[in-house]
Amino acid sequence: MNVYISTGGFNDMTADKVIKNFERNGIFNIELSGGIYKDKLIRELINNKNKFNLKAHNYFPPPKKPFVINLASLDDKIYKQSQSLILNALKFSKKIDSNFYSFHAGFLCDIQIKDLGNKVKKKKLNSRKKSIELFIKRVNKIAKVAKKLGIKLMIENNVITKRNLKEFGDNPFLMADPNECKKILDSLSDNVGLLVDVAHLKVSSNTLNFDPKNMFISCKNRILGYHISDNNGDRDSNSSFDDSAWFWKYIDYKKKYLSIEVYDRDPKNLKKLLELAKKKIYHAKKNHS
Repeated sequence: MNVYISTGGFNDMTADKVIKNFERNGIFNIELSGGIYKDKLIRELINNKNKFNLKAHNYFPPPKKPFVINLASLDDKIYKQSQSLILNALKFSKKIDSNFYSFHAGFLCDIQIKDLGNKVKKKKLNSRKKSIELFIKRVNKIAKVAKKLGIKLMIENNVITKRNLKEFGDNPFLMADPNECKKILDSLSDNVGLLVDVAHLKVSSNTLNFDPKNMFISCKNRILGYHISDNNGDRDSNSSFDDSAWFWKYIDYKKKYLSIEVYDRDPKNLKKLLELAKKKIYHAKKNHS
């Protein structure tokens, strides 16, 4: 299992600056997530691909004008924007010799950048059935391109807070619970799997009142990787974790992808978390050998 550090906590910086900061602290496995757009950034990253093990996630490469990816959108403009960004990310992934690309599951309404991670104001929700049908169709279309490039797609489970559930009176996000994740994954191409964000799972299970372990059981055969961080169960705060974190016992260390998505601005602290994760993997393998 490869362990990566996400750049998600550095969205106010360009990726090249974050990478240089990581490099100075001995971090070379990097999940590129969001950040500020910069001309010629992609060329620079491709030219330096042999120095790092890079993976792209969601809003990477970052678009000139930020927007929220939604492959379940009924707005054709938003769908085409989303598809274009993902196809561009696949081309980039191929050029940096990456065999994975991950993105978030869709929504029943179109939201703004400022809404991400916060309370979303109530909007009219699209039909869940129609949105799921569109999402499956569109992901499978993209999966054909990914397969030709030798890339596996990972869809990240969404997070639903109690505040958002109360605001909408229903869950406006796809793939926040085990049953819907399994239902959708069962209809997707075999090169598409689940990226389990354990922090999203903790909040969603608290909101929707299900046992988080059911995600690992129901979707066992479709899980390809993990995002790890922690929180208080009420909101996705991308907080740190320790050796006793709740999720360790559920992680399948035979999988090849684990990304630490802790929003700590000190690379030294992130490096410590990287070493902790490697230690957990080492002992897990040793105990099963």
